[in-house]
Amino acid sequence: MGGNAECIEVRSYDGSGPEVVVLHGGPAAPGSAAPLAEGLAGRFRVYEPTQRGSEPEPLTVARHVADLRQVIEEHCASPRPALVGWSWGAMLALACAAEYPDEAGPIALVGCGTFDLEARAEMRRLLRQRTTPEMQAEADHIQATETDPARRMARTFAIMSSLYNYDSLDSPAEVEPLNGVDAQAHSETWEDMLRCQADGVYPQAFAAIRSPVLMLHGEYDPHPGPSTRGTLKAFIPQIEYVELERCGHSPWVERHAREAFFAALVDWLASVTD
Repeated sequence: MGGNAECIEVRSYDGSGPEVVVLHGGPAAPGSAAPLAEGLAGRFRVYEPTQRGSEPEPLTVARHVADLRQVIEEHCASPRPALVGWSWGAMLALACAAEYPDEAGPIALVGCGTFDLEARAEMRRLLRQRTTPEMQAEADHIQATETDPARRMARTFAIMSSLYNYDSLDSPAEVEPLNGVDAQAHSETWEDMLRCQADGVYPQAFAAIRSPVLMLHGEYDPHPGPSTRGTLKAFIPQIEYVELERCGHSPWVERHAREAFFAALVDWLASVTD
């Protein structure tokens, strides 16, 4: 699927090592993986692309995959840079590698999203368990009174972000930037990913992936890591799994896990890149 990717901004970080492309989460939360990119800068040549925002035509996973492939072709010297995806970005990295297996480099999945109904049900259960009545009341108030979809999403996240992190070094506003959230792009992209899963496209397509794959997951992340690892391993037998203690969904903000996270990720990337 070709197309114009001029709307994709790519931030690059100086470094002389192997090339790494860092993919943000959301979907449609540009800048949310900037601290991850910054943590890898210096040791690697890092690129941090935004992802396409909402347009008249509904967004699809295939559209994002095509954009990512075009970013790699236009910005990277290597045809097979490593992909480091966070949350939804991890899912996008796998989708791109499945579509272009011969051009896929190493893939690191950080706080990977879910690929089946059971994992999402477990995630909802954990989030309900952690939500206090006060948090729920505030979130309900925002849903009832905030008319702008982007602000509604951002304000709700600011309240609920503590449910995703074990012991954050940063305030909620710093954990994931609230500016630039695109509610329509988020909805359209995630709905298409769910459709692809329901139609049997993912995770089945991941059987085409031959690249080294590492999954880094916080034990406190409400996205159930062991369950997702089991789902992916059926199609990606070479996947490696590292669980981080006292760590939630964003390892780089975690007081107890930040150093271990970056050490594990940097060591693995150094071992699988030229």
